[in-house]
Amino acid sequence: MAASNDREALESSPDKFFYRGRAKEFVELHDQVQTSVGLLDSLETFLSTFQKDLSSVSGQIAELQDRSKDIENRLKSRRRIEKPLSELLSDLSIPPPLASIILDSDVGEPWIIAIGDFERRLDVLNARSRVKAARDLADVAEGLRIVAATKLRAFFLALLHPVRTSVTTNMQVIQTSIFMKYRSLYTFLQRQAANVAQEIQKSYVVVARTYYETAFRRYIRSLSAIKARTTEKLEPIVSGEQHGSSLDEGRLAYAKMEGSSVILAYMADDKAHKEPVEAVLRSLLLVLMDNATAEYTFVTTFFPIEPLQPLPAKETFSSMFPPSAMLSPDQGGFDERRSNVGSEIGAQTARLFGGTAGPLSAAIRSNGMEKSEKTALDAIWKQIMDPVLEYCKTFLGTILEPLVPPIPLLVMIRLTEEIIAEVQKRECPPLESFLFTLRIQMWPAFQKGMTEHCDALKKLAEGTTASYFTRAAPTTDLSVSNICSRYIVIFNSFVMLTQHEEETMIFSNLLRLRQELTKLIIRHTDTISDEITKATKQSTIYEVLLQGLSKGTQLTSHPHSQKEFGYWAEKEEEARRRIISVNQAKRSNRR
Repeated sequence: MAASNDREALESSPDKFFYRGRAKEFVELHDQVQTSVGLLDSLETFLSTFQKDLSSVSGQIAELQDRSKDIENRLKSRRRIEKPLSELLSDLSIPPPLASIILDSDVGEPWIIAIGDFERRLDVLNARSRVKAARDLADVAEGLRIVAATKLRAFFLALLHPVRTSVTTNMQVIQTSIFMKYRSLYTFLQRQAANVAQEIQKSYVVVARTYYETAFRRYIRSLSAIKARTTEKLEPIVSGEQHGSSLDEGRLAYAKMEGSSVILAYMADDKAHKEPVEAVLRSLLLVLMDNATAEYTFVTTFFPIEPLQPLPAKETFSSMFPPSAMLSPDQGGFDERRSNVGSEIGAQTARLFGGTAGPLSAAIRSNGMEKSEKTALDAIWKQIMDPVLEYCKTFLGTILEPLVPPIPLLVMIRLTEEIIAEVQKRECPPLESFLFTLRIQMWPAFQKGMTEHCDALKKLAEGTTASYFTRAAPTTDLSVSNICSRYIVIFNSFVMLTQHEEETMIFSNLLRLRQELTKLIIRHTDTISDEITKATKQSTIYEVLLQGLSKGTQLTSHPHSQKEFGYWAEKEEEARRRIISVNQAKRSNRR
């Protein structure tokens, strides 16, 4: 037993020595383990603290995010009100450059935009009268308005001075290049200083009336001197005079607006210068048409009252120093939707200057114009042109008395009708009415002249020219030939001056004249006893008429020319048949 115990001790002794040999390592390992446990405890404590700090930071971040959203919303709100606020501040202020132009400079091109901007500000101040700032600025704005009205009054009255002092001044040039250029300044007076605008309008009417009255009085005096050198009065178709026996197409050309230029006043100084009465009236009516329609265009363009067109704030003087640039921290550069200021100033300037030289066409104006306003503008035109119209009416009276031949009179009627058509295109109703009056005044004179022709021819054809002391005037081949020649000239002239077949007054008179001419030819040949000689004479006269009608006009396609040619051709054929029948009868009697 003891031996076994010894043996077991010997067997376990190596392990004992093994552990004892490594005891130091085990101790060190134990210390390391303890140190690691302590470190882990410290790390656990640190992580726990870090977790708490992280939770705190997360809360702060969330708070910062909320504050950031709040700041962003406030920024958006301020951006929304920044533009209206800047416009309000701009409207409730008068920029020093604008005030300086009105107070310190003479009226000129810079005033065109300046006055438009100033008037817009006046309207805004009136619309915001409940705002204290607007009430505070109202006195300053009123002072500037009075200064502007005073300067504009003097400016427009000064423009009339050259017209007032010299009739040689070109009225149309002043109207189109100066008055229309500054029309926006006059419309400012119409809306903001109506009394001043009325004064300027009345001054213009007086000056323009005197200008046209003087110019036309002198011109008509020159035309009267030229007309007096050519005395032409109505001579009956049976007159022994040879005047009017040939067709003068040059005088018929005066029925058209196109052609020779008008008679100038200085031509009257040449004592040898003569013009037919048609040319004289043509010159007067063309000059009247050009001046009267130009004046009507100006009156209906310059004087209508127009509402103020709102101008964007960017196009005002304050756009050079926009309040938004001072209110925002980045000088107004944050809003990408904001338009380019410089790109719109040029467009506004073009709009203010554009269209002033042209006729602001009368058609466009009349369509959008109130009837009462159009009546008032027509009244202005009549005040200006009344003396001129009276001079023209009186001058026409001197032309019609003593009575002129029907051909020149019909030329003047056709000319008047063509000018009326042109005036209708230019849309000048008052002048159109006046020309209708002249035309109506000419037709009775034309009818009277044709009646005298017909009556004189009738008396000669019927042989009723005899009295107690005189015998009926005998007809000769020469006198009948002259009458036929004059008839041909009258007929061809009327056809050349007539485009429409439905001219009752003209062709009814020609029909009467033809009937009396037929009777005259029969009476003239009735004095011949021999039937063959009589028929031959009639055939010869009819042949002369046919030749004259076929050569005297190029309007052979005109229905009345064809009818007239057919009528005399039938008469000539009847005369030839009578010659043949009489010859045959004589031959049969001889047998």
